[in-house]
Amino acid sequence: MTSAGPGRPRSQQPSRPGATARDEILDAAAELFTTHGFANTSTRSIADAVGIRQSSLYHHFKTKDDILEDLLEGTVLAGLAFARAVAALPHGEATPGSRLHAVALYDGTQLCSSRWNLGVLYHLPEARGDRFARFLADRQELRNLYGELGAVLPPARTAAASGNPGDLAFRIVESLVNLRADGMATPDSPLQAADAGLILCGLGNELPAIRGQSSALIARLG
Repeated sequence: MTSAGPGRPRSQQPSRPGATARDEILDAAAELFTTHGFANTSTRSIADAVGIRQSSLYHHFKTKDDILEDLLEGTVLAGLAFARAVAALPHGEATPGSRLHAVALYDGTQLCSSRWNLGVLYHLPEARGDRFARFLADRQELRNLYGELGAVLPPARTAAASGNPGDLAFRIVESLVNLRADGMATPDSPLQAADAGLILCGLGNELPAIRGQSSALIARLG
């Protein structure tokens, strides 16, 4: 047996990605939660998947809910930080369409490029409880920012965007979670989702220019 630090004896060398024991625990839990289900996953099975004792896992996370909270937060924080940065840009620095497209593309890329499809955890009954109020508030803020960016778009020219176009874009991006769960997501899916939101808002003819500005925003702020 080798030792990997106080409170964390291992039965094997690290085999999971992550710079720290906490990262490895989160990776193992993400795999088990998304493949076997949250209710069917025990802290013991997570510890076994990492190669540590269950008591060592409790050194980093007191409960399984604590692990779930970290995983849920990880799905929204990067997208929220980017959306805040885009929303804070001075008026006129980028077109409204390119701002919404950039947020949708960045957010969708995060959902599709993570090692595990953590967006499926949104559907857990547990994830809607007060225990996860911080995650729910962050996700709602992200949705509100989509709405603010969509509210300043030109009036929709299609019936599909009769509501707030930003909220429509948010819903399209989150549909990538189900697309990925069905094994149908491709590297192009985030861009296709971002494009679809703008097309349904009647901005399809402006997509080439929107895409260019969107890419520039992501390169600058992402």
